[in-house]
Amino acid sequence: MRVMTKSALRLLAVPLAVLGLLFGTAAPASAHAALVGSDPAQGSVVKTAPAQVRLTFSEGVLLSRDAIRVLGPDGERAETGDANDGGRGNTTAAVALRPGLGNGTYTVAWKAVSADSHPVAGAFTFSIGAPSKTSVALPAQEVGGGAVGALYDIARYAAYLGFALLVGAAFFIGVCWPDGARTRPMRRLVATGWATMVAATILLLMLRAPYAGGGTLGDAFDLGGVRDVLDTRPGAALLSRLLLLAAGAVFIAVLFGSWAKREDPVERQDLAWGLAIGGTVVSVGLAATWAMAEHASVGIQASVAMPVDIVHLLAVAVWLGGLTALLAALWSGQRVERATVQRFSKIAFGAVVTLVVTGVYQSWRQLGSWDALVSTGYGQLLLVKVGLVIVLVELAWLSRRWTARLGEAAVRGRAVAVSQPVAAGRKGAGGGGGDASERAGQLARQEAALAKERARKERDGDAERTGLRKSVLAEVAVAVVVLAVTTLLTGTQPGRAAEEGAAQQASAPVAEVPEPLDVRIPFDTGGTDGKGEAEVTMDPGGIAENELHLLVTSPDGRAFDVPEVQISFTLKSKKIGPIPVTLGKVDTGHWSAANVQIPVPGEWTIAVTVRTSDIDQVTRTKVVKIGS
Repeated sequence: MRVMTKSALRLLAVPLAVLGLLFGTAAPASAHAALVGSDPAQGSVVKTAPAQVRLTFSEGVLLSRDAIRVLGPDGERAETGDANDGGRGNTTAAVALRPGLGNGTYTVAWKAVSADSHPVAGAFTFSIGAPSKTSVALPAQEVGGGAVGALYDIARYAAYLGFALLVGAAFFIGVCWPDGARTRPMRRLVATGWATMVAATILLLMLRAPYAGGGTLGDAFDLGGVRDVLDTRPGAALLSRLLLLAAGAVFIAVLFGSWAKREDPVERQDLAWGLAIGGTVVSVGLAATWAMAEHASVGIQASVAMPVDIVHLLAVAVWLGGLTALLAALWSGQRVERATVQRFSKIAFGAVVTLVVTGVYQSWRQLGSWDALVSTGYGQLLLVKVGLVIVLVELAWLSRRWTARLGEAAVRGRAVAVSQPVAAGRKGAGGGGGDASERAGQLARQEAALAKERARKERDGDAERTGLRKSVLAEVAVAVVVLAVTTLLTGTQPGRAAEEGAAQQASAPVAEVPEPLDVRIPFDTGGTDGKGEAEVTMDPGGIAENELHLLVTSPDGRAFDVPEVQISFTLKSKKIGPIPVTLGKVDTGHWSAANVQIPVPGEWTIAVTVRTSDIDQVTRTKVVKIGS
């Protein structure tokens, strides 16, 4: 055991050394598109009306029909037609403006889908002639969030889970336990994986349009939106997955039908070759539907990253899906020989090594530096995943110890017990006649039930198999969490891209770093329970994107709800505003808004309106400095 452990550590040391080398020589890359420039520029004042608004992104983007909206000071639409690709590898987007636009402040709200399939959005303002009052509430763009985002993430997790069960269990049957094709638990497990993938893929197709466009659940039933999704790379990947699952249904039918029922070894072997080829094609194709549409398809070395991602996903399925199949077999009391468990143990070890090697490459590609491990959300999630995988490896070694201690006595005893009802049935059938046959059938069923119960008692009385069953159960439980963290990782901005975005912001010509805004405005509506204080906080407190929170508290400092609260910003010196902000309820007495953008720096008047009853309402103001 010590020799095996030392060998494993030496094997893991190689990719870890490569990880250090790669992180030390990391080159720039990008993923999750970010807006890096615009014409007109954010907050700028142009002398004459531009013919179009052009946006420049850090990577290629996919555009919907209303990807860019331009709203005039009166809230009317100022663009004509739909957004279009501005060229240069889909990294720019443009929309034409109506001729003869008047002076004033215009709001640009945009949304797009990164080349790695994740939605992004934002908003900014520019002015023609001079800044002016505007009635437009700067939209708090929310794409990929809310109920739609939650369901989409659940469907993505279900798709990964179904893939692991379908591919891993089928591999376990075909390579480690051919007799399992004749058992009900294995049929149920593989069928469950297939059905889960089908249901999750259909749900992803329906939710894709509202997920990417910030729509509602009702938009999932818009067939026009589904047709538009099919014209995109993520949509094509999902459609390809459904077609491959149709081929997978044929594979399952043959696996548990013709192949499982074949008695002739030569015929079974010939059919096994066909199943192996077909299963490999379907499995690789299913894994490719993720690689072709997510993180692996963009950034540096995409031609290398995509096949590596496919191998990584297949290794995950072989390990985690195979573990689940082994657990199902052990838990149901099926006859699983020691050779079967040992064979899977060796394959699982190979899958773990493959996971480490491919995971190291993916980590370098998505992180780019050691600092990103702790300074970005992606890196922190990756650390959690690494910790869980280490726990899984430890549990796997524990399972190998139980496997080595398995005895053959329990297997032989179960074989005798299973054969008893067959002999009893034959003995009863020798009497002839309808009654004798019926009686023999009843006896056979009774003996089968008794034999099953004896086998279950033998199973529970075998300390080695009980220990193995429990250790595999622990592995599967941790594996479920690993799969959830993996799903979160695929929807999180990679650390390398997050650092690039921070670097771009740092290099932007900002005169000084704004201080977070914290303003307390007392109010008294004059009615019952009408006194209190409105605390307004805005971070970072400049003219860039801000997160605003408004907390209403009573005189004793406790948060309490009011029927209505409003907030707006006005720059009287330049006759801009009032600019209302759309608030969303967070908790008792707590409202917030994201992406609040102040057009220009200056002495802004914050107006807070609080209504405590149908007739009791008051507006209080305070002047604060925002920006340089």
